[in-house]
Amino acid sequence: MIKIKKYTCGYGSKIILSDIDLDIKKGEFVGIIGPNGSGKTTLLRALTRLVKTFEGTIRFEGRDIREMRHKELAQRIAVVSQNLPTIIMTVGEYVSLGRLPHYKNLQFLEDEKDIEIAERSMAFTDTIRLKDSYISEISGGEIQLALIARALTQEPTLLLLDEPTSHLDITHQVGVLDLIRRLKREYELTVLIALHDLNLASEYCDRLVLMDSGRVKKAGTPEEVLNYRDIEEAYKTVVVVDKNPLSAKPFVLVVPEEVKKRCKR
Repeated sequence: MIKIKKYTCGYGSKIILSDIDLDIKKGEFVGIIGPNGSGKTTLLRALTRLVKTFEGTIRFEGRDIREMRHKELAQRIAVVSQNLPTIIMTVGEYVSLGRLPHYKNLQFLEDEKDIEIAERSMAFTDTIRLKDSYISEISGGEIQLALIARALTQEPTLLLLDEPTSHLDITHQVGVLDLIRRLKREYELTVLIALHDLNLASEYCDRLVLMDSGRVKKAGTPEEVLNYRDIEEAYKTVVVVDKNPLSAKPFVLVVPEEVKKRCKR
């Protein structure tokens, strides 16, 4: 579905990502991990042509994205960003914005089909009960569900999510990622998600892409990527990698400074 070859990009004259090679297959759930400033968000933005390309190509569904119109990309790719909406709008109105890329010429309001798709998306994400509530009145976890419902209303084939769990407690983190996994299965979506939590990435993602200083350091299954050597090199901190006793997935444990001092004695 996505083929990135020798891709270098940035903002203005500043290079952020260098020499990226990455293939993502249809139907995969792929996590992007790496320290702050490693290029996770920029990689997502590159897929929607929001950065300047210096070299290389990104092909989406067999086509160079530079040859695709922005409206066409918006009909195929939905984005759930880090920025929470601050507009004065009900959840139902906000979710309906996902239909805008599908509006015909001179169409200014949603038709019956648009309303049906938006309500189906809200039902799937359990936000239909919030339909008439204002965005400013609901919790952070509920806002995240509304963001996903709006993205689903676009009827995309590719869903991009930029740290959707970063402001949530563990109950809502698990709830959001369980939902995304169900969406992938039910709607046959390909998912590319940037995550800070390595253990959540390990549990939910089919494959991981470890970014470091604007480059892909390693890509593969959680078992291949989450080893202590690569994690310590990328994050510049000491870790211990074990296995979750229930799922057998890699589990990354941090080592505080005081513990490191005790271990040296």
